[in-house]
Amino acid sequence: MKKRALISVFYKDGVLDLARYLVDKGWEILSTGGTKTHLSEAGLPVTDVTTVTGFPECLDGRVKTLHPKIHGGLLAIRKNKDHMQTIANLDVQTIDLVCVNLYPFFEKVQAGLTFNETVEFIDIGGPTMLRSAAKNHADVLVLTEAADYPEVIEQLDLAAQDVSAIPMDLKRRLAGKVFNLTGAYDSAVARFMLGEASVPVSEKSPVWPAYLTIPLSRSQSLRYGENGHQQAALYLTADSRGAFGGMKQIQGKELSYNNMRDLDIAWKVACAWDNVRAKLPETFPASPERASETVCCVALKHNSPCGAALSATVLDAYKKTFMADPVSIFGGIIGCNKPITREAAEEMVKTFLEVIVAPDFEPGAIEVFSAKKNLRLIKASIKPNNVTELISVDGGVLVQSRDNDLFSQWNVVTNKKPTAEEAADMAFGMTIALYVKSNAIVAVKNKVAVGIAGGQVNRIWATEQALERAKTITSIPENGFDGHATVMVSDAFFPFSDCVEMANKYGIRAIVQPGGSMRDQESIDAANQADIAMVFTGTRHFKH
Repeated sequence: MKKRALISVFYKDGVLDLARYLVDKGWEILSTGGTKTHLSEAGLPVTDVTTVTGFPECLDGRVKTLHPKIHGGLLAIRKNKDHMQTIANLDVQTIDLVCVNLYPFFEKVQAGLTFNETVEFIDIGGPTMLRSAAKNHADVLVLTEAADYPEVIEQLDLAAQDVSAIPMDLKRRLAGKVFNLTGAYDSAVARFMLGEASVPVSEKSPVWPAYLTIPLSRSQSLRYGENGHQQAALYLTADSRGAFGGMKQIQGKELSYNNMRDLDIAWKVACAWDNVRAKLPETFPASPERASETVCCVALKHNSPCGAALSATVLDAYKKTFMADPVSIFGGIIGCNKPITREAAEEMVKTFLEVIVAPDFEPGAIEVFSAKKNLRLIKASIKPNNVTELISVDGGVLVQSRDNDLFSQWNVVTNKKPTAEEAADMAFGMTIALYVKSNAIVAVKNKVAVGIAGGQVNRIWATEQALERAKTITSIPENGFDGHATVMVSDAFFPFSDCVEMANKYGIRAIVQPGGSMRDQESIDAANQADIAMVFTGTRHFKH
């Protein structure tokens, strides 16, 4: 009996070579729609699917291959005598190869189409054929991507066109790719219909659906993971473009797993201030006119900020960021929310840096950086926009909405109120504390995070480390400060008054913290006694 292949592809790269090979080897090609036209115009003999089914294509092309004469030919087990007798009685012929890829739903769901327009790109016939062929993979070769065509051609030659003689390893791998593809495809459709986790499309949609479905497409394999003996890869969401989907590497060696983790946080911190300014509470004090201080620069090491600053220029913001911790920044990552200038680049190349991420790089800056061939330059065109975060646990995944709400209130709880300048430093410091491991303490002076400490198992240790660091930095004359740090930020409440008492010893004059401890009054009393302003925000920012 003549071998038959059903070919129906949206992406047509390589399909002519595959079809020519099959025709030359005596296969019959079944096809429909645009693929049939594409093959026919290339001079290849093609049998229209409607000739096989005896049923016309209908409903604007929604029904073409959904027919027993197609799926019977795919699902019949060749070694099962009853199956073969049944399809013989029904005049159904076997189909030995299916080559199908799907309507571009991943792309179209991002294209800003109307709901009804997007629905039309949900493929029904394609996934159904693929699943039928994949289930019966012992008897049917199934192809979903052009990269596999050469291997299948080679194995067909070796097997003398006998599908049953092709190694099961290959057939199973191809079948696995089918369910991998259709699983991601259905996940994208589910997210489109229900909304992303925590952001339902309607009031009656579940906030957390029964199944977490996220379509992820492999962007690249990595040389290794967190350590050299671990394997790793980068996957990007197939149905939406987050920050990583808008990043382009314009210089440097390949990014490592650890580079990417740090890059993610560096870009989030650099962009955080722009988001915060629009969300400050109405009770937030009006700060002096600082419209020019829009450049946010951060240095990152081991997934935590080691320095950060706001300024009017990229050069000044970087200099202050560097000054905050000139030791830890070595081998670190720089994030900036504005294009990198030549002047800033000339300063940056004085230190060994792994990665610099920014919205753009001026031509002069790229020229300067070109002397550092291994330095990775990442142009980021999309600001962080994820609404959820995932953390793997053994046997599952923890999911939560992102910590995007800096303050729920601005409640001055002490006799002394913070000045407008202190309040602005508080807001900036809290954006940095968002990304510091808890327990997190950030000391700020003139829009510079001069002391950052986190990851300690108690808050008093973090407080001492951050304030001692701030004292060291602000006591160096050439750093340009007119005294010690004045503002201290805490990501969570103080369980005792000891942190406030220590802050007073280091000259802190304003503290911002969430509040909510049973011992809040102790901290308030200690602040009043020391003439320190204290603000409760009502929002905790643990980062485990």
